[in-house]
Amino acid sequence: MRYCVPVPCFYRDMPFADAIRRIGGLGFDCAETYGWKGMDFAGVRTACLDSGVELLSMCTTDFRLTTPEARSAFLKGLRESCEAAKKVGASRLITQVGQDTGAPRSAQHESILAGLRASVPILEKHGITLMIEPLNTLVDHKGYYLWSAVEGFELVKECGHPLVKVVYDVYHQQICEGNIIPNITNNLGLIAHLHGAGHPGRIELQFGETDYRNVLAAVDKAGYKGAFGLEYRPTMPPDESLREFRRIYM
Repeated sequence: MRYCVPVPCFYRDMPFADAIRRIGGLGFDCAETYGWKGMDFAGVRTACLDSGVELLSMCTTDFRLTTPEARSAFLKGLRESCEAAKKVGASRLITQVGQDTGAPRSAQHESILAGLRASVPILEKHGITLMIEPLNTLVDHKGYYLWSAVEGFELVKECGHPLVKVVYDVYHQQICEGNIIPNITNNLGLIAHLHGAGHPGRIELQFGETDYRNVLAAVDKAGYKGAFGLEYRPTMPPDESLREFRRIYM
């Protein structure tokens, strides 16, 4: 398993290319980010090549999949995001699905599914994997539609294409759904990326209620070959926090 550093969580105030080099210097070989507009694509690509750090994933620009009326805007943003991803060598894009509109959940589920199916030709053209993200609705994302990873897995299975997957965030699912290890290990073929943080507080893994040693060992034993993103808010200086993660978990 690889461990991935989300640049905005640790080095928001540093030039992005410098942050990539800092991450490489700390011994990590992959990073991720959220928004890409305004990014110096050439500079970031050079920093990745120089440092040996792969920029694995970014986000799309429009997250409204729960309503059919927003689908064209979502697909437009997906096209633009795929083009941006290719410029920096990123192979994955994360998308949220949007707020619960109040329509029947079955109708919103079908709208998300239709949007994912409409995404497939764009993803195939660029060779990009799109990852839908279940989020907790109790602490951080009130009103969000997709709180259940189990429903996320159902959507991916219904879409039925290898370029549409789930990003499974242990922090969000610890809050909303639990059953962490079985839900990951029984669905490895549907998961393209993992995230984690300590709960409560979305802080370092070792300070929360989840025993990440057990989680990571079980996922590794199950044969997961992807990356685990350290999507937390460090309570100590960023470099120190990442060094401490390496000491405890790597």
